[in-house]
Amino acid sequence: MRSYLTRRLWQSLLVLLGVSVVVFFILHLTGDPAALLLPPDATAEDIAKFRQAMGFDDPVAVQYVRFLKGAVRGDFGESLRHGEPAMGLVLERLPATFELAGAGLLIAFALAIPAGIVSAVRRNTSVDYISTVVALLGQAMPTFWLGIMLILVFSVRLNWLPSSGRGGLEHLILPAITLGLFTTARITRLTRSGMLEVLGQDYIRTARAKGVSERPVVWKHALKNASIPIVTIVGIELGTALGGSVITETIFAWPGVGRLSVQAIFNRDYPVVQAAVFLLASTFVIVNFTVDVIYTYLDPRIRFR
Repeated sequence: MRSYLTRRLWQSLLVLLGVSVVVFFILHLTGDPAALLLPPDATAEDIAKFRQAMGFDDPVAVQYVRFLKGAVRGDFGESLRHGEPAMGLVLERLPATFELAGAGLLIAFALAIPAGIVSAVRRNTSVDYISTVVALLGQAMPTFWLGIMLILVFSVRLNWLPSSGRGGLEHLILPAITLGLFTTARITRLTRSGMLEVLGQDYIRTARAKGVSERPVVWKHALKNASIPIVTIVGIELGTALGGSVITETIFAWPGVGRLSVQAIFNRDYPVVQAAVFLLASTFVIVNFTVDVIYTYLDPRIRFR
């Protein structure tokens, strides 16, 4: 088990190194960083002084090593718009993003896992058909369209819930539903297919032949063995929710990292963009490493691979 986790840890570190390369070259691939970061009316002399002050005259390899050292310390420079440390601004918005992503995933778990299990147990019944259709509709609806429709119905027409901002529970409901429904659809379909595969195994038939009641068969024997693909998609969806909340945060004016990133892009505040991308990517890597650790509990055979 130790060798398995060590390999996964080294792989995670290599991924983070790759993320640092991508984040670093985001700015350089868009053109001259000095011309991009300075106002459009900056003179050639201003650009030359800025390049020298920021170290853009150094070789790219030297700039990358300097950037990597700063990234390890969480130092991505100062925001060009706010004049504050870029990572500090991102960390201020991170709790709001975690709150929204957590609420969305909570809705997804509460709906998707039971729906997928019931669909598999009652295969080819009306419950199964309804669950499948709802799951397909959930995946087919674009997030931005669903968010706008929820605002039109529950905020504009019915005036039940606020349409923007972060505050109490009432502010969280619409954006959490918007973010969670797409995830619900995918987890439902994967749970159903995983349970169907497990329920057809010999040991399930043996348990039923021994007189074990249906509830322990489904929840104790079948669900645990079908949970590896479910845990996989849950880990992926958590990372996707953190990064994919950009659209939802923009629609509902939710003060999270996604909305901050969009504003930073429009303002050409690249230190903030780099800090946000690196932090979210790092969170995604950590989540996947945690999923790998959970695998060793669900299936001990993985420890020897």
